Amino acid sequence: MLTLQTIKENPEEVIRRLATKYFDGKETIAKVLEVDATRRSTQMQLDATLAELNTLSKNIGQMMKEGRKEEADATRNRVSEMKEGVKSMETEMKACEDELQTLLWTIPNLPSSQVPAGRTPEDNVVERTGGAMPELFDGAVPHWDLAKRYDLIDFELGVKITGAGFPVYKGKGARLQRALINFFLDNAREAGYLEVQPPYVVNAASGYGTGQLPDKEGQMYHCTVDDLYLIPTAEVPVTNIYRDVILSENDLPIKNTAYSACFRREAGSYGKDVRGLNRLHQFDKVEIVQIQHPDKSYESLTDMVNYVQTLIEKLELPWRILRLCGGDMSFTSALTFDFEVYSAAQERWLEVSSVSNFESYQANRLKCRFRSEGNKPQLCHTLNGSALALPRIVAALLENHQTPDGIRIPKALIPYTGFEMID
Repeated sequence: MLTLQTIKENPEEVIRRLATKYFDGKETIAKVLEVDATRRSTQMQLDATLAELNTLSKNIGQMMKEGRKEEADATRNRVSEMKEGVKSMETEMKACEDELQTLLWTIPNLPSSQVPAGRTPEDNVVERTGGAMPELFDGAVPHWDLAKRYDLIDFELGVKITGAGFPVYKGKGARLQRALINFFLDNAREAGYLEVQPPYVVNAASGYGTGQLPDKEGQMYHCTVDDLYLIPTAEVPVTNIYRDVILSENDLPIKNTAYSACFRREAGSYGKDVRGLNRLHQFDKVEIVQIQHPDKSYESLTDMVNYVQTLIEKLELPWRILRLCGGDMSFTSALTFDFEVYSAAQERWLEVSSVSNFESYQANRLKCRFRSEGNKPQLCHTLNGSALALPRIVAALLENHQTPDGIRIPKALIPYTGFEMID
């Protein structure tokens, strides 16, 4: 979340930048300042009252020593009345702090100056493209037909067991999933990321820490009895490793990678975009996360974007990188680059990764800080990216690499699959 200091220093600038995300912050920012003014006024009154109480309490003993019993009794009565006032002020302080916290949670992150203007995905800026566009043979089909033809993925069986959006991978389809996971993890380790294996469920504090709560509560699966949430991405548990932690400046950057299953309700998703692997409720993904010094986070963002590009190139897929406009960005991001691969059989681009810099927004929620020698702790910057999400990668691999004789496996992936063709 935004720091209170950021808002107080230049509220008009905060409102202006929030407008880039099409968030009207005037009323909320005004309320934040009003509640903060009440909180500070109450705090000053409370501090003054406590100081007076301390003085009066000391005076009572002296009065008794001097035989001024009536005066001492009157002072005791005064102290009792003031203590009731202190309770009232403490209650008001707590109410102000709670309201202030709630308000701050509802304000999105400020977009970077690099974020282009625009409201819809059509306003995103294509940064660069690469990879050869495949020329498919007559009779080429989309991945859901290929999955059935080669007995790779059973969508109907998933519906029987659980429901739509929970496919069952079989045979070479399952082996391809496992191969991609290991391929992505090995590449991440070679790039300097430490592999971790996180839990797949998190508590509410973790959801608030990375910004899924309260913004995306309706999109998460909630285990109500235990008040736990199924993770929508490994970003949530991995980044929360550093919640309430003060790091040494020498520890930065911290680079983690993790494989996890991901769970998303995808409420309100309908139409052609949800067919086959295009949009699932459960899917596999390898995530990369960095905790970085504020002065170096945009350098790290560039490195992460370049790294994800190498993965897609190794898979021999046509790709493009989009710099997201303000209206298409997430609640928590300061700057995001999306990767898309081209699906030749569907004749459309499929998003397979988002790489984002959150600056200090998540770190402030997490209280993730670092300390340089001789200085007070300051907030880190956090970054993350999909490297990569499997479903649409699998869809593009099946569709773009299909031949009349079967589906060709990219050279870099063969050591992981153990086979060169799906036939």
